[in-house]
Amino acid sequence: MNKNTAILKWLLLIGALYFLAVAIAHMLGTKVPLLFVYFDVPSYGYQDKIISFLSFGWSAFLFAASLDPVKNRDAVKAILIAGIGAIFGLNVINSSTDFHALSPDINSSVFQIETLGLSAYVAALIFFYFLSTRQDTNP
Repeated sequence: MNKNTAILKWLLLIGALYFLAVAIAHMLGTKVPLLFVYFDVPSYGYQDKIISFLSFGWSAFLFAASLDPVKNRDAVKAILIAGIGAIFGLNVINSSTDFHALSPDINSSVFQIETLGLSAYVAALIFFYFLSTRQDTNP
């Protein structure tokens, strides 16, 4: 396995662990910044549980792709496309929601920073996906 593929593998595994932590935090209703993007926005338990099992799904897909990113290229591509979609969705929420109407104490700039962090993660996945693809096809 070349260096870029190994980095991609580790990034996918780190993502799997992160989304597993998100799933656990949401299932327990423990509003931890970074594990809850909208940690200081009021939510209902059922919403947190929906996010929990969807995050668990992300974790499972990332873990499966991390086992062998070369053999699982289609899964990695799907993860990249879904990641871009998630970033787009978070940006729509961040720019179109009046968070102060929910609570005047909400600092929505933190949500932008968290979305930027997810964007950096997805960008790293894309970068190492393409580098690993180039190295795997050119010995």
